[in-house]
Amino acid sequence: MDTDEVSWPRGERPLTNRGRWGADDDRGTLNFITAAARVRGVAQAMTGRVVSLAHSITPVPMAAPVAFAEHSMPSAVLQTMTFSGSPTPALTDVLLINVHHARSTHIDALAHIPVDNTVYPGVSLAEATAGATVSRSSSSAFVDGIVTRGVFLDLAPGERLAENHVVTADDLAAAEERQGVRVESGDALVVRGGWVAADDPFGPLPTTSLSAVEWMAEREVCLYAGDIGDKLPGPSGGSPVLHNIALAQLGMPLIDCANVAELARVCAEIDRYSFLFALGTIPVHGATGLPVNPLAVF
Repeated sequence: MDTDEVSWPRGERPLTNRGRWGADDDRGTLNFITAAARVRGVAQAMTGRVVSLAHSITPVPMAAPVAFAEHSMPSAVLQTMTFSGSPTPALTDVLLINVHHARSTHIDALAHIPVDNTVYPGVSLAEATAGATVSRSSSSAFVDGIVTRGVFLDLAPGERLAENHVVTADDLAAAEERQGVRVESGDALVVRGGWVAADDPFGPLPTTSLSAVEWMAEREVCLYAGDIGDKLPGPSGGSPVLHNIALAQLGMPLIDCANVAELARVCAEIDRYSFLFALGTIPVHGATGLPVNPLAVF
């Protein structure tokens, strides 16, 4: 029997979508974005007001040897200026992008995190990375863009969550009730805890609990973004349920290091917490993720 046909008590439902849309599926929860979900999103764009959910990046000149490790690289983007002198003079450049840099707003492809040497939807790591590229569950799923309704849940209006707070399903449900909005199937969920991970990625940031991920699965969230993610690897890293379960098992793309400060201000000002969510990426296939500039359109 399909697990979706069973009424599972919270905490007992298998948290996986592997196999739900077949062995060839590379889109995961993006499958929840139906034509009706897109129309519901487009209907939210009533005033034309646009808010970016990305942190800006200032490239660092690549004029000397630099560390390319994910968190030691001085910027998510290194730049080398070049010059074309014929037939017409032009300034050009080469950008070296560290997609998963801790201070870069980026979307994780489903293959980003292997579990038991497999990537979503259950493909072996060797098969998925054969040929020195990512052939399954890669950035290819994003090249046509993502358009749906977005819902913003502010877990700490006007302030921020306590240090190391673990966000639960009850936190998400309480924000829904407080704001008078409900997350529906195919919605992109944007969450605020009031911390800027880009300022101090190794600080005492809030994290997400298993119950919160299960809540997202129950609501059939298509994508998660927010200033609350998983802690970076380390002695106090905690359990990375967003990456190990939401991404790798549910097939839910994650937008890490989202900038939600302006979104929170606008939503509070107009007292509206749903919007058209629009995301476009450079159309690069076969990558583990891409820099993004998600937009909320009111």
